[in-house]
Amino acid sequence: MAGGWAKDGAVQDQIDSTVEDGINEARRHLERQGPSLAICEACEAPIPLARQQAVPGVRLCIECQAEADRHQRQHSNYNRRASKDSQLR
Repeated sequence: MAGGWAKDGAVQDQIDSTVEDGINEARRHLERQGPSLAICEACEAPIPLARQQAVPGVRLCIECQAEADRHQRQHSNYNRRASKDSQLR
């Protein structure tokens, strides 16, 4: 039973949300299957043949992939458990 500001079931909601995030991340990686693209789907720049061969299912040029990775790191550093611990006690 949760106390304080947290509603009943808050811990399970937190667990469910974390599992859902993990499933969505795995699905994003599955989309990389298949043939590599010759043109970046974000900026339409050509993707070098060496990159197409090195990364199966590549969809983005190096610059766009670096930006996507930077964006992913910013959002993946969020510690859901630590941020809600004070609410769950």
